[in-house]
Amino acid sequence: MTREPGGTRAGEHIRQLLLDPTMPAVGARAETLLMLAARAEHVDQVVVPALESGRDVVCDRFSGSTIAYQGYGRGLDPGELGRLSRWASGGLEPDLVLLVTVAPEEAARRRATRSDDGRPTDRMEEEAPTFHARIADGFAEQARLDPARWVPIDGSGTPEEVAARVLAALGRLTPAPPDPGPA
Repeated sequence: MTREPGGTRAGEHIRQLLLDPTMPAVGARAETLLMLAARAEHVDQVVVPALESGRDVVCDRFSGSTIAYQGYGRGLDPGELGRLSRWASGGLEPDLVLLVTVAPEEAARRRATRSDDGRPTDRMEEEAPTFHARIADGFAEQARLDPARWVPIDGSGTPEEVAARVLAALGRLTPAPPDPGPA
């Protein structure tokens, strides 16, 4: 289990720079380049070594997030971002992307609940609803264009209900165990 931006010491510093609402904001292109620097470091130090050792990697966010956030959200060219993301990852792409979605009202409610319980929000979470709507459109468009790899998951309900949907979707990656036959 790992995350982006983050997952490495340098990546966590980049994450803090980009998401900390008390830090000065950077422009869309600088934000993208920092995200991609974190990805390159993350792939080299965490993802590739794990894959080479035969382990599975589950990453919270990857190239699709760059296209959604910096492309659709910030207005940069999604095609160019895809090319740059592939370069930053050395061509590595996920086998499966689970797109957990909730209605915009539910997302806003969850963000508000998160702030109310003392956990800090980040710069992205504090963006306008129109920014979040563009991001949701970006994720939906990527899922529409690549349904073999992108699996939409209904994120409403209890954590246990959502986890069950995620586990069911993961069945697309692993073959079912052989039937032992009659007992």
